[in-house]
Amino acid sequence: MKQRFAAMSGWVKLRPMSTLYPPGFDTATQEKPAVLSVSSLNRLARSLLEGNFPAVRVEGEISNLAQPGSGHWYLSLKDSKAQLRCAMFANRNRQVRFRPANGQQVIVSGRLSIYEARGDYQLIVDSMEAAGDGALQRAFEALKAKLDAEGLFAEAGKQPVGNKYRHIGIITSPTGAAIRDLLSVFKRRFPAIQLTLFPVSVQGQQAADEIVAALASANRLADKLGIEALILGRGGGSLEDLQAFNEESVARAIHASKLPVTSAVGHEIDFSIADFVADLRAPTPSAAAELMSPSQDDYREQLLAIQNLLEQRMRLQLRQAEQQLKNLLRHLTRPDRRLQDYAQTLDRLETRLLRAQGQLRQGKQSSLEQLQRRLTANSPRRLLDNSGQRLERLQQDLQQAIAQRCKDLQSKLAELSRGLHAVSPLNTLARGYSLTWDSRQRLLRDSSDVAVGDEISTRLARGSLQARVIALDPAEDKSSES
Repeated sequence: MKQRFAAMSGWVKLRPMSTLYPPGFDTATQEKPAVLSVSSLNRLARSLLEGNFPAVRVEGEISNLAQPGSGHWYLSLKDSKAQLRCAMFANRNRQVRFRPANGQQVIVSGRLSIYEARGDYQLIVDSMEAAGDGALQRAFEALKAKLDAEGLFAEAGKQPVGNKYRHIGIITSPTGAAIRDLLSVFKRRFPAIQLTLFPVSVQGQQAADEIVAALASANRLADKLGIEALILGRGGGSLEDLQAFNEESVARAIHASKLPVTSAVGHEIDFSIADFVADLRAPTPSAAAELMSPSQDDYREQLLAIQNLLEQRMRLQLRQAEQQLKNLLRHLTRPDRRLQDYAQTLDRLETRLLRAQGQLRQGKQSSLEQLQRRLTANSPRRLLDNSGQRLERLQQDLQQAIAQRCKDLQSKLAELSRGLHAVSPLNTLARGYSLTWDSRQRLLRDSSDVAVGDEISTRLARGSLQARVIALDPAEDKSSES
């Protein structure tokens, strides 16, 4: 009779129990089995375990970790109720991307076996991963599949990202390496680009909410500030460090952005959900700045090309004028009179040519000087100075607006306080009125609400009174008198 046993890798079949008996044992006659050596019994047990548990995955806490000079790792995995001896040989543990330590929660894969020399039941580990990273990776893959099925990664829905923007918004940490890299590259390539930083945390529990809020703010202020594109980035890190960029809320905020978003998260080998949703994925923050900015060297080359073209056209016109002059000289006749006429004509043409050349050269020189003046007028330094002055004016306006707003709120608060004081019951008591309650703390409005002998309490403007009813004076019904 064969049995089935549930293992983590699925259902596995156990061999018939008869295989556990040594050769020569007759189960029908129930004769006593041959005597086994300890090593033979351990070998049989090892064969049974390895044959029926070839692949299992176990999660537990590392304890008793030993790393001898051989390079092998020996440890125990434990939980609140049990522990399991484990061995991971050097050819396998070299592939582990972290250094294990006692107390660390891990997930291991391997096969069950027995160390015959001691008869120890153990797990031969083939791979090991941190339990936290494993959970994060599984969540990453699940969210990736979900968003992909919804079409958030589709190329058809992505906006084109260019390299000639005048104003770019940057969403990152104000103190991280990413912002320094971005500013350095933009300054080197094209300092005239205006940059606006939306500071956020790039890791931690609050990071995802801050990133979502920054994306919303950038889109809301896009028309007012003139922002044309966004860069969302941070430096490299572990999967846990990059978790904020793997949150569903961040992915949906990127997809909903009206501004094109470039994701520049981590290093070139790092991928996040934000990379797949964004309109453009840059391998690093520096690469994002390279992709989204023109090179001022290109503009310099364009200007030199225009200058060379101008010089070529001037030389062409001079050669044409010289060829025309040569043609005129070839058609001159020998008679003196006509020779003199042609000489005079030649002198006039030469004068005109020289004048035209001078005017043309002067005109081209003026055009070149004008281009130089325009280039100087559009200098990035001047633009930066103007922007600095504008920023100072805006700061002054903001301070004035805040001060005026505070003054208005103080006035409104004082007015509300006066109105509240006017209708305050305490103010009414101060004018000589009082409030009276019965023993059950019900406010009395009619003498019929109490009886002779009842205890009552009265609240005055200052202090209160405790009294007992000794007589009642019923209220007069004025309606009956009328």
